[in-house]
Amino acid sequence: MPESTESDLWVTWDAYHRAIERLALLIHDSGWKFDHVLCLARGGLRPGDVFSRIFDVPLAILSTSSYRDGNGTQQGALDIAPHVTMTTGSLGGKVLLIDDLVDSGVTLANVSAHLAEHFPAVTEVRTAVIWYKACSVFRPDFYLEYLAGNPWIHQPFEEYDGIRAHQLGAWMKKGEGLSDLS
Repeated sequence: MPESTESDLWVTWDAYHRAIERLALLIHDSGWKFDHVLCLARGGLRPGDVFSRIFDVPLAILSTSSYRDGNGTQQGALDIAPHVTMTTGSLGGKVLLIDDLVDSGVTLANVSAHLAEHFPAVTEVRTAVIWYKACSVFRPDFYLEYLAGNPWIHQPFEEYDGIRAHQLGAWMKKGEGLSDLS
């Protein structure tokens, strides 16, 4: 893995998982209790899953998308799905809205407004991210790292952005993929 620089932050799988756990501990130590975890797909899926498990609260998913151009490196218009997906009940009470990072802040700001407008049973929303970039117009309630230099964050799952299913076998044989799937 390349070394992190002022313009690029490289994150390993292990560092990514430890960051999720450290963010969870930060929120736990704050004393704030919540009724649901609402994760933003796709970046918030992994943190949301972990939080749902360790806080033992229902997981809800809201799909959003703005980084579609340039292999996911250029932000475009924000799309917010009209519905929240969850297995039981409906979204209400205190909600922890979680994503992996806040870059421009547009997504968290707009989703927070969307929840207030479309989900009257939600009484409180607080936001959590692993990385909070200085360029953001939105300040999350909880964050693990403040990034004053606004680096591009290279997360470990990005390796899948450039590979397609028909290429996976060859990629794994070259030793670049997971060698042990058990």
